[in-house]
Amino acid sequence: MNAFWAYFWPIFTLSFALGAIAGLLGFRRRRRNSVFVAAAVLSLAGAALWHGPLGAADRFAAGVERSAKATLADWEMPQVQAHLHRNPLSRRLLLSGEADDFQRDRLVEIMSQIPGVGRATWDRSGGIPLIGEAAIVSALGFLLGLLLAYLVELRRRYNAQWEW
Repeated sequence: MNAFWAYFWPIFTLSFALGAIAGLLGFRRRRRNSVFVAAAVLSLAGAALWHGPLGAADRFAAGVERSAKATLADWEMPQVQAHLHRNPLSRRLLLSGEADDFQRDRLVEIMSQIPGVGRATWDRSGGIPLIGEAAIVSALGFLLGLLLAYLVELRRRYNAQWEW
């Protein structure tokens, strides 16, 4: 399960579209700040809805943990368990169970390569929350949508000066 396509792409697309629409509307009005703020809030709300009530975070976590369990079965390590860090959910994979030092180091390398895993570790520390990463992706998509709308508006204003 690729984190970009499975989780972040819908958030980015929605935010990009909201940014482009807000830019097309806002750059032609005097009170553009209210349009931009409303669209930015909608963008972040869409990311929060995608993460929680629409269940994308749970589907993502289930897919990553299923891949981790399959990887452990392939490497014949039934005594080791792998789960994503929760409360809040992050892309850090927590490993637990019995393993010697060599197995611990090698399992961290192997499990870090699973698509969707940010980092694998044996300690209980959490990483960046997945909702935080979603907010960052949402803001990036919104700003790129605004940039596209700004370039379109610049072209429209430049072409408006010519009379044929």
